[in-house]
Amino acid sequence: MCGRFALTARPEELMELFGLLEAEDFPARYNIAPTQPIIVVVASDRAKPGSNLPERKTLLVRWGFTPGWVKDPRKFPLLINARSESAVEKAAFRAAMRHRRILVPASGFYEWRRPARGRGEASQAYWVRPKRGGIVAFAGLMETWSSADGSEVDTAAILTTGSNRVIRHIHDRMPVVIQPEDFARWLDCRTQEPREVADLMAPAPGDYFEAIPVSDKVNKIANTGPELQDEAVPAKSPEAASRNRDDDRDDNNRQMSLF
Repeated sequence: MCGRFALTARPEELMELFGLLEAEDFPARYNIAPTQPIIVVVASDRAKPGSNLPERKTLLVRWGFTPGWVKDPRKFPLLINARSESAVEKAAFRAAMRHRRILVPASGFYEWRRPARGRGEASQAYWVRPKRGGIVAFAGLMETWSSADGSEVDTAAILTTGSNRVIRHIHDRMPVVIQPEDFARWLDCRTQEPREVADLMAPAPGDYFEAIPVSDKVNKIANTGPELQDEAVPAKSPEAASRNRDDDRDDNNRQMSLF
């Protein structure tokens, strides 16, 4: 899954990667959380100058997908992710999979390795980023929800897939990554039906990401600085720490027995 991510690239970098004529001006954000506004890339209704391809633009939307048929979002679950394998079959996402596919720019995402219940182990946060740096484009879905008074809210979810070998030891799901050469096909909802882009919703190559253990500061949405991405010593459970102390004592006893 993807419950937190970051975007620290400059607008000019987004314009270059996504072929935008302009981009939203935004500050570096190191701890983007659900319900907050996020930047997404969509295909517009206008064609690029001198091309038949649609122009691309950025929008600010709420991270937390709300289907158009929902009457009261307060009584509806917060959908920040959608499983790519079944999204087209789900009533909440079916229309968006066909008509409103988007790209979600990110510098990387955070994931937590959570121990099984009863083991007494601590959760460990990881900052997962492209090995070569730069911007990654997550596959997403968008929906505009309209209230009874006529006001509208643009909302979005990030599509997920099974994890690759780098992420698997942390979590069994990861965001779907769309490569630059596939941007046009993914965003083309006029001619490319969901079944024709299904091949794009696969795990990223095993060497695409690196996972860096970080502190639990990222758990709090009030923490928003670059230090969230500093590498940290992985947390140890009380039991593991106790075992290490026992091992150290055994090593010392063995060493003493040599004299």
